[in-house]
Amino acid sequence: MTAGLDTGVDRRYRSAEELGPKYKWIALSNTTLGMLIATINSSIVLIALPDIFKGIGINPLEPSNTGYLLWMIMGFLVVTAVLVVSFGRLGDMYGRARMYNLGFAVFTVSSILLAVTWFQGDAAALWLIGWRVVQGVGGAFLMANSSAILTDAFPANQRGMALGVNGVAAIAGSFLGLVVGGVLAPVNWNLVFLVSVPFGIIGTIWAYLKLHDTGVRKHAKMDWWGNITFAVGLVTVLVGITYGIQPYGESQTGWGSPFVLTCLIGGAVVLAAFVVVENRVPNPLFDLSLFRSRSFTWGNIANFAASLGRGGLQFILIVWLQGIWLPQHGYSYEQTPLWAGIYMLPMTVGFLVSAPTAGILSDRVGSRLLASGGLVVSALSFLLLIALPVDFPYWAFAAVLVLNGIGMGMFSSPNRAEVMNSLPANARGSGSGMMTTFQNTAMVLSIGFFFSLIIAGFASTLPGAMRTGLEAHGVPAGSAEQIAGLPAVAVLFAAFLGYNPIQQLLGGQLTTLPHDQAAYLTGRGFFPSLISGPFAHGLAIAFGCAIALCLVGAVASWFCAPVRDNRESVGAELASAAGEPVE
Repeated sequence: MTAGLDTGVDRRYRSAEELGPKYKWIALSNTTLGMLIATINSSIVLIALPDIFKGIGINPLEPSNTGYLLWMIMGFLVVTAVLVVSFGRLGDMYGRARMYNLGFAVFTVSSILLAVTWFQGDAAALWLIGWRVVQGVGGAFLMANSSAILTDAFPANQRGMALGVNGVAAIAGSFLGLVVGGVLAPVNWNLVFLVSVPFGIIGTIWAYLKLHDTGVRKHAKMDWWGNITFAVGLVTVLVGITYGIQPYGESQTGWGSPFVLTCLIGGAVVLAAFVVVENRVPNPLFDLSLFRSRSFTWGNIANFAASLGRGGLQFILIVWLQGIWLPQHGYSYEQTPLWAGIYMLPMTVGFLVSAPTAGILSDRVGSRLLASGGLVVSALSFLLLIALPVDFPYWAFAAVLVLNGIGMGMFSSPNRAEVMNSLPANARGSGSGMMTTFQNTAMVLSIGFFFSLIIAGFASTLPGAMRTGLEAHGVPAGSAEQIAGLPAVAVLFAAFLGYNPIQQLLGGQLTTLPHDQAAYLTGRGFFPSLISGPFAHGLAIAFGCAIALCLVGAVASWFCAPVRDNRESVGAELASAAGEPVE
């Protein structure tokens, strides 16, 4: 152990005995900060997008700019989904604390460069997307290694609690980002990126000084063919999904587009080649032997199903609040992004209450009942969301969001502890990266999946309602027909961004209408009442699928091996490594 101190790589290594009992709390606090800042930035731009695009002089609703809009939303998630396995493997090879610290540094530098954007127009959009991708690289380093660092630092009987606290930061950050973005963007959109810089600097210095590698390293050659085929295959599939929600020809979505089909089919073929490569190389990127563990296999199936079921929830709730409920209750469209974030906070409250509690309980009673029960509770919350009227009483909506957050928290912490406890010490980085890859990939899939279902619900009833409503208030039949024929995704994006959708769709035609009719069409009542019926139809389809996925995840969680067997063996291994007596 001490002999390794002669090399630069091993200088970061310390045994658990050398670091003492306080080290695990240092690891927990730093990795929690890292996960919080990474997930805040994954969602902070969602609410800030109107101010960002206004600041750089671009209308994101113009067809030529839709790609900019999609990649500002999806780029961070796509990059983290692709890279976390590779970065987890690097952590196994060269030290998890070292790779985690590098992630903090990359994240901080990219945040600075995002905040100091001086371009305008297309150049500014490309600059922001490029550095958001780099920021995602830093986030992937943080996400890939935080769980492995905690698993190394904490004894097995406290691991669920530690991973639960870390999970709270991850989920809470995604909702806090909505509020932070809504508060800062109207002041100055650059602040949306600048706010991360001081925390990134503190976290980088703190991680460098205080975090050490306490786990087992596995020095091996990098699996380049595995990395290349995995990255190309997954990126291609995710790009296909990203463009699948855009219209193609006469279709409301692009799933029939040759480009989208080529991406999906080609990506699937490359991923199949990746599986073949991984079975042939001596040190694979995806250690497929880990799937021999019942807990690892079923735990990841449950995680994937749960993430697919709830990943698009945030986007649908934003459209529901910004496009319908908030305008109906007196909020201007410009105010709706901030208030949408605030009104979704009950979900975070539910998660904050349940996730640490479920993590502590899973250390004592095992994870199966908690994880399965959590997804059943989540399925119930989706059923209640379907039952709510579109113009709901807020107390009922908030109660359902709290219930959903409780269900997610009950599942998240025990599931993560179950999967991490099933991993051998020298594979915790890559295993954690694989778990995060399944989760982040499911999130991107879910966004495309949910948007497509909502659009399908819109497409069947919205055009007729739009045409009739516009003609009834003075819009010429030809213009009403043309607007009603626009893709439903344009209406969704307008509501999602907090724009006045009818004002955007009618444009200059408003000046030709009587003042009272123009004021009514662009007021807070016409558009929400127009889309309430079609939205409720799409909502029922999307949340019905979410219920099915949550129940699949609940069954998969129940199939995990009893956690006690794995916990004792891993706990004995850690105790032995720390020089403690093993019973």
